[in-house]
Amino acid sequence: MQLHLSNPPLSQGECALVFCFAPVDNTESFALPSEIATRDEKMWSGLVAEVVQEQKFQGKPNSSVALRLPAGEIRKLVLVGLGDPAALTLEGLRRATANGLRQAHILKAKQVMLSLPETGLDPVRAVQAVAEAALLVAHQDNRFKSQSKSEAETGFSVQEVTLLVPGLEPARADYEAALHRATEMAAGTILARELVAAPANIVTPLTLADTARQIAQEYSLEVEILGREECEALGMGAFLGVAKASDLPPQFIHLTYKPAEGQPLAKLALVGKGLTFDSGGLNLKTDSRSIAMMKTDMGGAAAVLGAARTLAALKPQVELHFIVAATENMISGHGMHPGDILTASNQKTIEINNTDAEGRLTLADALVFAEKLGVDAILDLATLTGACVIALGEEIAGLFTQDEHLAEELHQAAKLSGEKIWRMPMEESYLEGLNSIVADLKNTGPRPGGAITASLFLKQFVEKTPWAHLDVAGPVWTERDSGYNNKGATGYGVRTLVEWVLARQAAHSQT
Repeated sequence: MQLHLSNPPLSQGECALVFCFAPVDNTESFALPSEIATRDEKMWSGLVAEVVQEQKFQGKPNSSVALRLPAGEIRKLVLVGLGDPAALTLEGLRRATANGLRQAHILKAKQVMLSLPETGLDPVRAVQAVAEAALLVAHQDNRFKSQSKSEAETGFSVQEVTLLVPGLEPARADYEAALHRATEMAAGTILARELVAAPANIVTPLTLADTARQIAQEYSLEVEILGREECEALGMGAFLGVAKASDLPPQFIHLTYKPAEGQPLAKLALVGKGLTFDSGGLNLKTDSRSIAMMKTDMGGAAAVLGAARTLAALKPQVELHFIVAATENMISGHGMHPGDILTASNQKTIEINNTDAEGRLTLADALVFAEKLGVDAILDLATLTGACVIALGEEIAGLFTQDEHLAEELHQAAKLSGEKIWRMPMEESYLEGLNSIVADLKNTGPRPGGAITASLFLKQFVEKTPWAHLDVAGPVWTERDSGYNNKGATGYGVRTLVEWVLARQAAHSQT
């Protein structure tokens, strides 16, 4: 999709997308925006007003009207509700944009003029949000469909969007920068989507390593891929314990971005869980739906690699380390048994009481590795527990951290990205549930509070560095079209990670 900036008002074009606010006072009736009302009266004989009345459109969120016009300079029109202007958020604007462009797609519009309203939102941020939504809703993943099927589904019809921005001049450079950020945000998110959506026979640990190499080559990053022998030399017994049953070699991925010039303002590590398939091991997953979706168990790794691609393109003045311990959790005579004891790279011993709690084992060694880099903060993302999905549903990630400053930073980043997170407790008394008779700790605790004990397990592998864990098991996949997310992989986490890093850069540059 091509994105352009232009000055209002609406001019001649195929399709116009116009945002509408709902009446603030319930006693008032909805009024068409002036730019449409005037045209409706002069050119369309009141057709738009008639359709609006028939469909009882009131400018409320998640509502829209789409119609073809009989004459005039605009041939197709989409009106999209924004609701109360005082309650509008960037995410509300993203979702409204996606709603409108879906309607334009139904009208088979190829070119859309999108008229941005004046709101209380930061106008540059608003342009970025609209552009992100446009690029993400247009993404269609037909890679694995036959040619005849993909020809029948030709993809998203809208190929070009012109954003009409009030007050575009003299701030055009700022708006162009916003388009650039949106384009890179979307590209990283789409990379994550396509990694998560691909089946386990396509995206393997080797594929993730190759993806990291491609990012490194394109953006001049440093890349280090450790194989089994190198991981053994570092004592990564937890990670390698999971990898033993797979015929595919484990790949420990470490990408490093450093600013081209000057000292970095901060030094951060992003760690992603990279299980390209999780059978459950000897504690085999027995639900057919659950095991079929275990291709998504590398959603954290996908987000980290997507963020690496975006941040490398945006070039922040921050040193960044992207870490993924990639493997499969399979079944063989070499695999872990329940009751086995593994030794992680910080010498902590772990009794395996459930081979299906493998992600935390891979993350344990990845977190130890990250802390040894001397970073200012560590953030890990993992499709870690079904318990978090039960607690928060399928749209919200669970945030676990004992660092108040880091928690606030991540909340603010998620507010900007629109990716939902909710802070969960890390109740220290629950750590008793991980006590082992024969080792330092077990890899799972009691069923109640499973997401909490999983975070407490991870905490045992970070000694001093500020650290946060995002359990993203729910929002990495959606079964329905929702806002700018189409059915399938969402690329969740990429934009929040990028916003967090950019906010760290901004905070340090002001001090």
